[in-house]
Amino acid sequence: MGIGIGLLIAIGCMLGGFVAMGGHLIVIWQPWEFVIIGGMAAGGMVMANPMKTVVDSGKATMEAITDKVPKRKDFLSLLGLLHALLRELKTKPRNEVETHFDDPANSEIFKGYPEVTKNQDLVMFICDYCRLILIGGARSHEIEALMEEEISTHKKSVLKPYNAINTVAEALPALGIVAAVLGIVKAMGALDQSPQILGGLIGAALVGTFIGVFASYGVLAPLAVKIKSVREKQCAVFTITKQSLIAYMNGALPQIAVEHGRKGIASADRPTIDEVEAATVPGARAEAA
Repeated sequence: MGIGIGLLIAIGCMLGGFVAMGGHLIVIWQPWEFVIIGGMAAGGMVMANPMKTVVDSGKATMEAITDKVPKRKDFLSLLGLLHALLRELKTKPRNEVETHFDDPANSEIFKGYPEVTKNQDLVMFICDYCRLILIGGARSHEIEALMEEEISTHKKSVLKPYNAINTVAEALPALGIVAAVLGIVKAMGALDQSPQILGGLIGAALVGTFIGVFASYGVLAPLAVKIKSVREKQCAVFTITKQSLIAYMNGALPQIAVEHGRKGIASADRPTIDEVEAATVPGARAEAA
């Protein structure tokens, strides 16, 4: 919603100011300038990035538009799942617990938290490190370093759309100049025409520069920043999981370990201690439902 409001303000003020100065909107409508600049930008994006990144850029754009970030209920669900798994690790024998990590899709514990299981990367992350805890022998600082390395790799992967779109945004002013130069070349072929016709052709050419600069600084650059913000917030669930599992490895009880994870949530979305307790105490979740 924020992107739509921002675009409305930017475009409205730009066009409104142009009209207030006595300009005519029809002059800005130069469809072939849009085709030239948009085509070069799209072609450059495809050339510079794997198709997987191009497709993911479209997905990331939709996530940015819809502000698809974890909400309080998603964090609460994750903390509830972690508490349930850590309680199993602490009280059940290894052969009973490892079935949850070998086949999470059929695990009754994972099934109870569908908000978490939608994120398959997170489920795999949880299962992999819970298996290491089950095996034993690994020191917590070694596991923590491994987790941080994996989270860093994951962040680099999910931020590829940000880098791709930001690169296009940086190139757009120059692409606008290319379109403007082509328009000037066309105008030079009409030097024998009347000043009115020649002025119209030159004005149409300069629209290319306008389009490139506005699309860069007014649209794509802010969009890229929004994508980065959304994707970084989505990665927060991995840090929460890391903090909870490491606290458990260091000897914390499941409820205390989950509290370590809760502290990693931004205050605006952080569930209260009472909310977490209600979601993690055996039977409370069922009663709340």
